[in-house]
Amino acid sequence: MSHDLIVVGGGPAGLTAAVYGARAGLSTLVIERALPGGHAATTHYIENYPGFPEGITGVELAERMKQQVLRFGVDIVGSEVKSISQKKKSVVVKTDSREFLALGLIIAIGTNWKRLNVPGEDELRGRGVSYCATCDGPLFKKRDVAVIGCGNSGIQEGKFLLQFVNRITFVEFLPRVTADKMIYDRIKDEERAQFLLSHECISINGTERVESVTVRDRKTKRQKEIAVDGVFIYVGLEANSDFLKGLIDLDERGFIHVNERMETSAPGIFAAGDICAKAIRQVVTACAEGATAAISAYHYIESMKQPFDLK
Repeated sequence: MSHDLIVVGGGPAGLTAAVYGARAGLSTLVIERALPGGHAATTHYIENYPGFPEGITGVELAERMKQQVLRFGVDIVGSEVKSISQKKKSVVVKTDSREFLALGLIIAIGTNWKRLNVPGEDELRGRGVSYCATCDGPLFKKRDVAVIGCGNSGIQEGKFLLQFVNRITFVEFLPRVTADKMIYDRIKDEERAQFLLSHECISINGTERVESVTVRDRKTKRQKEIAVDGVFIYVGLEANSDFLKGLIDLDERGFIHVNERMETSAPGIFAAGDICAKAIRQVVTACAEGATAAISAYHYIESMKQPFDLK
């Protein structure tokens, strides 16, 4: 199937790019392997996105973005991209079931939650190990849980968990909480929250389900085991870009190098959102980059339509 523009990824960056592409008159396709919305859809509450003075849930914001995309006639395909290549004027996108062609491509695949890589993490994933409090929090009513990581995601999702769980033990590798002060202030005096700073989780323990975590004090090297029924991990993000190696320039961590027009090193291929090599990863910046990428892609595609031939 042929389109003017293909957007790989249906998070805020990809959905914004699709809106701009469709409104510019480009036949536009979004390919998303999961549900539209990306990490934003798994965030309980978003207070810093413009236009919502009372805040909005991540699920609702993602759904509104999706409906806006559909309103402009964009097709959304649920599939996982396996490879991307270039053939003359076209970009070839192969999924697990189909092949698509386009003159322009925007990569907005976002990131994955970074793993701890400790014993028990893989074995107990889905059986007490989670990376999404919004998804799994209600399963831990009246239970004790651990949250690994005290950045914005860890603290904010921990605050959400408190409406279900009995007690939370926060484990932070650094000697300080790195979340924004406003977010941390809402939970720091909560009696049901315990903070272990300068500690690291070295194993997640259990047979059929999570039963405890073992943590180590980074100063004294002493270890202790904490009984918990769940572990929620928020220790950063990592790129899922192995399939892009050799196609475009990536940094040492696998994030995509782009210029101010969101152009990658390959003509006709653009990138936007959290997959880009940059310092700030927020919903609002992802949307801005999606818009920029779509406008740049539009100018590129128009220059290539002489005539529009994908063969």
